[in-house]
Amino acid sequence: MNINIQSLKFKASDRLNEFIQDKIQRLTKHLQQEATGVDVTLKLEQDHEHGNKIAEIRIHVPQHELFASKQAKTFEEAVLEACDALKTQIEKIKK
Repeated sequence: MNINIQSLKFKASDRLNEFIQDKIQRLTKHLQQEATGVDVTLKLEQDHEHGNKIAEIRIHVPQHELFASKQAKTFEEAVLEACDALKTQIEKIKK
């Protein structure tokens, strides 16, 4: 499975990239079909009140496309929240 991580307007650290890959691999183990690809986009926003870090995760699965976008104070927190939202979507398509 190909995990494409793109950071807009900044360079993501190796530690952050490894964190994201680990979380995505754990998440995709719950899929009944293997994901054909995962796109992760990390963005910085101007909104410091709600957190200025945004993580968007799109998982490509045959016959489905799962997507979640979360905003938080850290990228790790945003990724975890997006993964939680995607896990809920995975549970729905399993039924």
